[in-house]
Amino acid sequence: MTQEKFQIRNPLLLIGCVILTNLAGFVGSFFTATGAGSWYADVLVKPWFVPPNAVFPIAWTTIFILMGISLYLILMEGTGRAEVRVALGLFCCQLGLNILWSYLFFTLQSPFLGFIEIIILWLFILAVTVSFYRINKTAGYLFIPYLAWVSFATILTGTIYLLN
Repeated sequence: MTQEKFQIRNPLLLIGCVILTNLAGFVGSFFTATGAGSWYADVLVKPWFVPPNAVFPIAWTTIFILMGISLYLILMEGTGRAEVRVALGLFCCQLGLNILWSYLFFTLQSPFLGFIEIIILWLFILAVTVSFYRINKTAGYLFIPYLAWVSFATILTGTIYLLN
């Protein structure tokens, strides 16, 4: 059994991948309002297990960094292989779905649409995790925290939908 080593062969690409994934988070944040006076804070009934607002930017920034490193590892495998191109397509879809959730849930103020969409997002994250793992095990492992966080977010979104 061989061990994969994480080597930074192209630091600019790595930085670009991390910036790209964090840009998705930045774009999503334009649709997100959770402070005092917001629909989220003042109107929605939320379950007891909602984390404090301060947890979300820490969790998401960490996830977007790991996602960027994972993307870098896959790109370093080369885009000439069909399986890499498919994995990158799935990656792009999940990144778009990630942004879309914020729009549906916060801007449209629809826990129902957010719940339906986050289930689809979760399926894409799972598909990316599996496809990345098949190409580069480390890249797949780096997606596990994202899958776990969105699993929690799916339960949270579904519960908010049911409560409201």
